[in-house]
Amino acid sequence: MSSNGKSPLAARFRGFLPVVIDVETGGFNARTDALLEIAAVMITMDDDGLLQLGKNYHFHVHPFDGANLEKAALEFTGIDPYHPFRDAVDEGDALTEIFKPIREQIKAEGCSRAILVGHNAVFDHDFVKAAASRQDLKRNPFHPFSCFDTATLAGLAVGQTVLAKACAAAKIPFDNRQAHSAIYDAKRTAELFCYIVNRWTQLGGLEGIELE
Repeated sequence: MSSNGKSPLAARFRGFLPVVIDVETGGFNARTDALLEIAAVMITMDDDGLLQLGKNYHFHVHPFDGANLEKAALEFTGIDPYHPFRDAVDEGDALTEIFKPIREQIKAEGCSRAILVGHNAVFDHDFVKAAASRQDLKRNPFHPFSCFDTATLAGLAVGQTVLAKACAAAKIPFDNRQAHSAIYDAKRTAELFCYIVNRWTQLGGLEGIELE
């Protein structure tokens, strides 16, 4: 921890804590369509200044009252929202259990707040914001409008924007049979994010840049 109370991870991203989020939903409209799964993967930094995956959290989520469920979306994800063995929790409980460790790591790292990392991150960001607002959760730890998009980063770094193809280009194993599970996609997205940032660091991309 530096004299200003920031860890190297906090200094790397201007005081923001990157947290990878993936959601599976009942459609594309964050205000009306159900949040059905959410997963979070924490990002840490080792003694060499390289990023790595930390703890992860995953919940199946009950559709909120009045939620819209698009047939095409359910067919795409293969999710049965009302399967008796789905072990789903209420939307508010899922977010509360994910936000708590994020806030704890923000404090531990000396960060100001979290920043959402996602593949096509605006989609995940919108659903998290809409759910937090719907559940009247005042302490959403994520930046209200900024996020890190691995689709954009991968387009620059490996010439691919589809998650499976970007992972293949980065030599990250990807099983299409497990895709569209929030926890699986979140872990692969986290690996891709770490790969891109670490590769940039190893190539000297931060040389001459003073981190604060």
